[in-house]
This record gives sequence, C-alpha cells and structure tokens, in this order.
Amino acid sequence: MTAQPFRGILVPVLTPFTASGEPDMGRFTTFCRWLLDQGAGGLAIFGTTSEANSMSPAERMALLDRLIEAGIPAEKLMPGTGACAMTDAVELVRHAVGHGCGGVLMLPPFYYKPVSDDGIFAFVAGVIDKVGSAALRVYLYHIPPVAVVGYSLDLVGRFIKAYPQTVVGLKDSSGDWNNTAALLDRYPGFAVFPGSEVFLLDALRKGGAGCITATGNINVPGIARLYAEWEGPRADALQAEITTVRKTMQAYPMVPALKRVVAHFHNDPGWAAVRPPLLPLNEAQSAALIADLAKIGFTLGERRQKAA
Repeated sequence: MTAQPFRGILVPVLTPFTASGEPDMGRFTTFCRWLLDQGAGGLAIFGTTSEANSMSPAERMALLDRLIEAGIPAEKLMPGTGACAMTDAVELVRHAVGHGCGGVLMLPPFYYKPVSDDGIFAFVAGVIDKVGSAALRVYLYHIPPVAVVGYSLDLVGRFIKAYPQTVVGLKDSSGDWNNTAALLDRYPGFAVFPGSEVFLLDALRKGGAGCITATGNINVPGIARLYAEWEGPRADALQAEITTVRKTMQAYPMVPALKRVVAHFHNDPGWAAVRPPLLPLNEAQSAALIADLAKIGFTLGERRQKAA
C-alpha cells in the first residue's frame, strides 16, 4: 500500500528515560498516543529533539517495535534514520519500511566535514538502493546548525530527479526563512516542512506542507489551530500566539526545557531526565521557565484548547 504524504503538524517526539537511563517504553508509548489525541498529524520519532543520536540503532528499533505493538498507526510515524554509517542507516530504514511507516526522516552523514554534494548523494542513494523498496518514502532532514553537513538546494533537486517517487519531502531546520522560501519556490509539490512553527504561516502561504516542530511536544493544539485556519481572518493572530510560546522556550536549552515542561504539567518528575551530554535544567532554570510560561498564560495541551 502506498503511504499517504505527510501534512500538517508533526511532532519530533521527546524520548523519556528511566531512572537507570534506559529508554522508557511505557512512558514513550503513552506520550505518543497523547500527542496524536491532541491533534498531531504525525510523529517524527527519533530526531534531534528525541535525542536519537544519543541512542543506539537497537534502542530506536525496539522503541518503534513497542509503538507498533501498542497500536500506534504505522502510517503516522516518520522515524529518524540518521546515522554516520550507511550500514546503520540501511538497517534503520529497512526496519521502518518493514513496519509500514509512512516515511523516514534522513539526516545526511554528518561526522566528516566538509563533504561534497556528491558524497552526500552517494550515501543517501546507497541507502535507498540497498533498501530497494517501492514503499520507501524519504524526507530529507536539513539541520546545519547542529549537523553542519546539510542538503544544498541543488542537491535536493538532484534527489527529486533521481528518486521522484521516493524522496518526497524535507524538514528545513536551518532556521533561515530564505532557504525555506527558496525550496518552496524551486520545488513546487515537494513537501517542505519548516522546523519551527515561527515560519508556519509564511510557509503555508507559499505551499508548505505544515511543520515538524519540537514545541509540538507541548503545544499541538495551538499550532494545529493555525494550520486549520491559516486562510482565515485569525491567522496572523494565531501565528503571533504560537511564536510567543516558541520564543519563550528558545530562551532555554530546548530539549531539557521541553522535558521539564512535560514533567511539570504531567506531574511526572521522571520526564525531566535526559541523556548525556545533555543535562537537565537546574532548579533556578526550571523555576524561571515555568514562571515565564505562566506570564504568557500557557497551559498544556487540551486544557489550553478547551479554555480558548
């Protein structure tokens, strides 16, 4: 069965850890189900926000197995398959395709720098060819602020030409609206997702597919409301609301801050755990973050939706 293209608000899901530092499969499954109930259009598990590159391929595959066993729809899942070794990437992609996932989110190989567009193409093309599945749908993951290595505009076009039925979209976490706009202008019909909801309305007005955003972990209803109403009279006001939440969160280390917010609003202190080299927020940072969110009237998820 051909996967339906992803659209809307996708969440790069936080990964909870146990007190001993292992991925917490129970918490993870419950949280993924909650995000879908909140209105997420899909779950981009095992990305940057998920601390995926602090986990082994085996850990990621075991978490995906658990989600499928728990009844999370595979077509709603876009697992990150980022790896520096082609063999690891092939294993992760095959596993996701075997489960019927709606797509995979693929970082370029990011350890060696600088590398050429030819080298990046050879890596990604090698993965696609070795997996050899007509069901595979690849969403490129462009995040040069973290990976340094990225997908140039010309390289994206090369993938579209070589694999038009396979390479179908891109998450642009460059933080550069000019790059996102250039992608949308040059490749109409290609599913471009900005990596921050700050750019959501501008992207939708140019044909964007939605966004894949870290703060979806705490604000799906607000972001999804803009996606649903972007052509209506409230669009700019809704954009301003979600931008305020995003900028409040960006004042802190993003992954530890998001986990602290989840821990606070879900009344579950264990959610604050991260894996080294990340560290949790200290007490002063935690108190300041919760106070800053209170100043803007933020509450989590459906309670905010019902109050609106």
